[in-house]
Amino acid sequence: MEIAVTNGITVTVETNYLPHHSDPREDRFIFGYHIMIENGSSHTVQLLRRHWYIIDAAAQIREVEGEGVVGEQPILSPGERYEYASYCDLSTEMGKMRGHYLMTRSEEDLLFKVEIPEFRMIVPSKLN
Repeated sequence: MEIAVTNGITVTVETNYLPHHSDPREDRFIFGYHIMIENGSSHTVQLLRRHWYIIDAAAQIREVEGEGVVGEQPILSPGERYEYASYCDLSTEMGKMRGHYLMTRSEEDLLFKVEIPEFRMIVPSKLN
């Protein structure tokens, strides 16, 4: 589990390898990730955009940017949390992701970035 805190917003990430969706013979490795975003600040915030850097073991870098997460732009009051699950496909058995969310404080119309901690994706057989 990886954790980062920015401006009172905590982002926690857990990953797992999805062997039933992967095909190692075709260099296709699928990893799921579960993210929890907790608003520990005293402000209501909204997640507007995401920006990911995906790096595989061959040092290939992909950038993914877009509105919201899993089709939503959640609003979090102080003390609330939002969770979602998604996945990443790699052409190597190992890789990592990092990035940030662009959020706003509704009452102040203030934009700010929230760090998504770097997390590794590793096929379990590579951990031995």
